[in-house]
Amino acid sequence: MKGTVWTQARADARLTADLLRFGAAVDSLVKVPLSPQQKAAIVDFTFNLGSGNLQSSTLLKLLNAGDYAGAANEFPKWNLASGKVMAGLVTRRARERSLFLIGAWR
Repeated sequence: MKGTVWTQARADARLTADLLRFGAAVDSLVKVPLSPQQKAAIVDFTFNLGSGNLQSSTLLKLLNAGDYAGAANEFPKWNLASGKVMAGLVTRRARERSLFLIGAWR
């Protein structure tokens, strides 16, 4: 939406709607219990990559098999944009992994 100017209220409403949508996707795809921090990490991952990527991911397969540590180790693998490692995605995935494992965005 090039050239679109959003008010803070509109941006906040859009973020809320997106988080609800991706939260619902996570709820429907994840079949094992999650802590609030683990769910937040998976929702952030899904918000960034889309529910289709979560659905087809090894991360989800491992998670639904109860392999929480294995699932956590999948976050760093999602660091590419246009086939190139992106520093911002490396940082984001490390923080999602940290949130998932220890409940802290580090």
